[in-house]
Amino acid sequence: MRSLLLASLFPLSLPVFAQQQDNDSIALRRLSTEVLTHSKAYANLRELTKTIGGRLAGSPQMIKAEKWGEKVLREAGADRVYTQACQVPHWVRGAKEEASMISARGNKRIPLNVLALGNSLGSSPAGITAPVIEVSSFEDLEAKKEQVKGKIVFYNYHFRPEFIRTFESYGDAVKYRGQGASRAAKYGAAAVIVRSMTHGANNFPHTGSLRYEEGLPKIPAVAIGLEDADLLSKSLKNETGLKLYLRTNCKMLPEVEGHNVIGEIKGTEFPDQIITVGGHLDSWDVNEGAHDDGTGCVQAVEVLRAFKALGIKPKRTIRVVMFANEENGARGGLKYAEIAKAKAEQHVFALESDAGGFTPRGFGFSMPKEKQDKIISWTPLFRPYDVYDFTTQGGGVDVGKLAEAIGTPIGELLPDSQRYFDLHHAANDTFETVNKRELELGAFSMAGLIYLIDKYGL
Repeated sequence: MRSLLLASLFPLSLPVFAQQQDNDSIALRRLSTEVLTHSKAYANLRELTKTIGGRLAGSPQMIKAEKWGEKVLREAGADRVYTQACQVPHWVRGAKEEASMISARGNKRIPLNVLALGNSLGSSPAGITAPVIEVSSFEDLEAKKEQVKGKIVFYNYHFRPEFIRTFESYGDAVKYRGQGASRAAKYGAAAVIVRSMTHGANNFPHTGSLRYEEGLPKIPAVAIGLEDADLLSKSLKNETGLKLYLRTNCKMLPEVEGHNVIGEIKGTEFPDQIITVGGHLDSWDVNEGAHDDGTGCVQAVEVLRAFKALGIKPKRTIRVVMFANEENGARGGLKYAEIAKAKAEQHVFALESDAGGFTPRGFGFSMPKEKQDKIISWTPLFRPYDVYDFTTQGGGVDVGKLAEAIGTPIGELLPDSQRYFDLHHAANDTFETVNKRELELGAFSMAGLIYLIDKYGL
């Protein structure tokens, strides 16, 4: 039955199809050997993270990272390297945040580990001292709305541990980071403090962007580490009259010009048909942006380098894109899609890696069923590499803009997700947390998929 299904996807006899599968298996083995033996991804990541570090949109490090991106694409052998300009937000964190619990008598202060949320405005120079009201959800906020005015709202919504795929936990909880400030400001809150989006066994606060709702006050917003979130919650239960002091120093400056960094291999038969593969070049300012998303960028570059090293001449144009400003604006993805639409470009497929550099498990896809079925028929080719999970959801923020604009079929690499939210948007997302072997297996998996889509189309 499986052979009949596979054969039905290609107008070939079974012996010919079997030979074709053998040829593809050999091609993927050559790719894996090349990547696992000669990969530059780990060395490139070390240079990006250790020489440049955090690369928040609008920062001097953003400019350095763009120059780095052009350099590594040329070194990888791209036929053409260029940039696409886009306006990006320029948010700055300023001096380190301060937060502490103050006892009712004012004679005891306990510091708390917090980070301002991206795009949030700062407090007054003197900071805010106010009572705290804890809520477990937006429904709980509505129930307590008459008690909110003048207080600091503490969203103590836990990352749900029962989800095996941790991105489901993130999707469930992230609304409190994104919408929490405006929802609380509606009822007169002075500021908000949000339990970090993680179930990591540490006290690192996790930043990330918020969205202020038009017409409502823009109040300061911070994330708090889990240990301190639990401490604050316990203290509120045990002590009446507890207050919290909060001072943040962030602000939004005028927008500046950033760039998508792009490298191409020109297609030999259908050069106007484009296959995009990439990650986002920006990161938060509090870490090195290793897993988010330095790994995605260097994996995409490795696809191009491996093709060139093996003399693979793709039928279609392979375009590596390091997107600008995914973290707090997605301006790079929007600009890439806007230009593609304006030029009426033919985008066959777009693949993103933005879920960390951990062991690859498979891919997620958003595309019509007949195209997905074709890709699923290639699953046996990836099983020798323990890549087996081909699901019907996936794409990523940046390539998602392309799908929205022109209907491009999209996909994303799915690494093992169990450790990702231990460090996502936190200070511990550093080069040392990336395993070289896992990073390279992800790069090979991406290269193998791009090879097959180029060879057979969708």
